[in-house]
Amino acid sequence: MKDYSLYIGGEDTAGTGHVHAVHTSLMLDDVLTAVSMKRRLDKGGELQPDDKVLSRCAMAGPDQLRAAAEAAHSAKPAWAAVPLERRLELIGRFHRELDRRIDEFTALLIAEGHPRRFADIEAMSILDSTGPEAVDFYRRQLVQEIETPQRRLAMVRKPDGVVGLTPPQNAATTNSAVGVPVLAAGNTLVLRAPQGCPTGTHFLYRELVAPLLDELGAPPGTLNIVTAPTALTLRHWIDSPLVDDIFYFGDSTRGIAIGQECVAAGTKPILELAGNDGLVVWRDADLTHAARALTESFIGSGQVCLVPKFGIVHPAVADELLERLRAEVERIRPSRPEDETAWLSPVMKSDNYFEFLREAVESGAQVLTGGHRCDLDGDPDEAGSFIAPTVLRVDGLEHADGVRAVREETFFPMLPVVVPEDPGDDEKLFSSVLDFLGANRYGLRNSLWARDPHIIDRFCSELSVGGLLKVNDSHIGTVAPLPAHGGTGLSGGPFGESNLPVVSTTHLQGISVANGDDPRESAYGLRQRPATRPA
Repeated sequence: MKDYSLYIGGEDTAGTGHVHAVHTSLMLDDVLTAVSMKRRLDKGGELQPDDKVLSRCAMAGPDQLRAAAEAAHSAKPAWAAVPLERRLELIGRFHRELDRRIDEFTALLIAEGHPRRFADIEAMSILDSTGPEAVDFYRRQLVQEIETPQRRLAMVRKPDGVVGLTPPQNAATTNSAVGVPVLAAGNTLVLRAPQGCPTGTHFLYRELVAPLLDELGAPPGTLNIVTAPTALTLRHWIDSPLVDDIFYFGDSTRGIAIGQECVAAGTKPILELAGNDGLVVWRDADLTHAARALTESFIGSGQVCLVPKFGIVHPAVADELLERLRAEVERIRPSRPEDETAWLSPVMKSDNYFEFLREAVESGAQVLTGGHRCDLDGDPDEAGSFIAPTVLRVDGLEHADGVRAVREETFFPMLPVVVPEDPGDDEKLFSSVLDFLGANRYGLRNSLWARDPHIIDRFCSELSVGGLLKVNDSHIGTVAPLPAHGGTGLSGGPFGESNLPVVSTTHLQGISVANGDDPRESAYGLRQRPATRPA
């Protein structure tokens, strides 16, 4: 069992109590026993020899949250003054240390309930986004210099200061890794590890990042780690004059409201919210690869923001594509998260699943596969922890526009595939597809499978919705150094865009260093203005 204190001002600190995490496999074997054990331990009960506990993490109350913000505020001038190249070393050292301990890290993700295939993707995405190419890219975003005969000019991004980071419970550990470039940009950090799955986040920062900051000579308070309720933490950060940015992951309704509160309080909100990504398959696409890309919708049983949430397929290839997709999906079976083929996760929001399914079917959608709960063996079971991956066929863009399973974010294994009516004119059809994507209220990612350069160019040039556009590629895969986060609309709020943390938690400053010429000549130029003639 891992045992983590709070980490405040460079010291391990006691909290107000503890929260315990249990291995997901125990939840699958005997959920009542697992929940009962967790509740007993969280209330202060004694740990028994046969208790299967993943971690014990100290809980923070108002006093500890205040101390963490004060420590980060005290450290920010000294850390910001450390030369950029020294701070960027943090990312490279973190990359090497994580690579060295990657098996241990992946095992923790699996223990927290991430299917092995998803855990492997997550681990590799962090390594890709912290590698040498990514660091070089970050450097270019932070400093640009121009030499002229009279001056040395620079556009420099300066750190905002104290950043409060609260990752989402469904993928806390992986998303918390955005804090590493936030620190490298010169900010200090207060990191909230979610109560429901704190283990991996504590591991990543207490066992990897904190020692590396010590090696680099970072002042105490540069990094602070707390576990606390979301509402309590956010209330403190919004009300505190010491917190400059709040980096929030969560649902759109709550996130937009938090953004409004932040702006009213003079705090910068950085919002990572819900997604409803579209994947388009054109008539000339590689249908085998396109079908496999669509199956990424079911990674973690669809309980991941960055997977395809709906597809649109050209009517000329719809039947063939859907048959290939159905065959791929029916091979995806429930399993324990540690199994080599693990793909699915237990589903929490089953009521929403059946509500959306009923509405879609009543509106005319066809269920091609799935549509029921199942047990760990994949057999239908009304009390099962899993939901069979479900593919729907929805005919017509106009029809699809009124189907909630298409137009709203879903957080369960349901993939509606829209087949537009064929107008007999591909230019007109693709315009309709782009209009449909452009009307999406969400905007994390959109992707396209096509060979026609003209179609690809139109997709890339005309579609402005989304933080990331991908063509003929994995929808969920990382493509460092491009950002893996960020989006438009309800995915990022009114200021939403592709989110590079070294940019979003810094602000742009222009700098001009002149040779010391006469300021009047500098201001007015070498030529004198012509005398003003009387009218």
